[in-house]
Amino acid sequence: MNLHFDLFDLKLFAFVAEARSLTRGADRACISLAAASTRIKQMEEAIGGKLLHRTAQGVNLTAAGEALLYHAKRVMQQMEHLRIDMQDFGKGIKGHVRVFANTTSITEYLPEKLAGFLTQHPAVQVDLREYLSEEIVRSVADGGADIGILAGDAHTGDFDARPFGRNQLVLVVPTAHRFADASAMAFVDTLEEQHVGLHHASAIHRFLLRKAELAGRDYAPRIQVGSFEAICLMIEAGVGVGVLPASSARRLSRALRIKTVPLTDAWAERELKIIARSREQLPASARELFDYLAQPSKPD
Repeated sequence: MNLHFDLFDLKLFAFVAEARSLTRGADRACISLAAASTRIKQMEEAIGGKLLHRTAQGVNLTAAGEALLYHAKRVMQQMEHLRIDMQDFGKGIKGHVRVFANTTSITEYLPEKLAGFLTQHPAVQVDLREYLSEEIVRSVADGGADIGILAGDAHTGDFDARPFGRNQLVLVVPTAHRFADASAMAFVDTLEEQHVGLHHASAIHRFLLRKAELAGRDYAPRIQVGSFEAICLMIEAGVGVGVLPASSARRLSRALRIKTVPLTDAWAERELKIIARSREQLPASARELFDYLAQPSKPD
């Protein structure tokens, strides 16, 4: 098999596949329909099989087409990363690392760890974004992120994975609340109370929303704020109760009139992991950050 797909071929095929239309794909690629059709035909001849099923309603992908689309997207993402990195080098930046992490990692662990790394590597730029664990796995798998930090039981068997830490989600209530003396509670039993939560786009809000839906219940916070500290201030004022990482709750309970109650749900106890598709294949700056973050934290 003699494959000679250029980047334009891959981009054109991705446009056609996503639009499910040869005409719309050609328009996005800014070439004529005839030229697009010829290029697709040449790609099919190169692999010796059909990439598209053509119908009156448009086109559908064959199994070969699905595989090509997957690889085409990865190549295009890597080219975009290359473009960004080359721009960074032109500005004097020596590395650009994309890190996708969950809420707890971003708020509890990464500020101190990233500060230490960036002090040692002043010419490295880190793009840090917050996502759910399943979204982080997908992004690492398809090249959208260099490094992922996640919690829970998301499948990471195909990645290089290292322990990053442990944390637990707990219920936080005012000291005079009727749940304050409970030894432990199930999350579903807290939903009869008004909740205070993070903003709707946060990973932990979407995580709790999904857990409530799986239990056939609604999770609709009475008020949503921008930080764990703000949640605890609202809880102290009697606005409602909330679910937070235990480390945040314990720290804030030293200054506020709030109490923590363990959750009995298995998912409340969470192991944090740092992952990469392949540590050895990471760019040098990303590999250095991966190793730095994977170092055990010093005990408090």
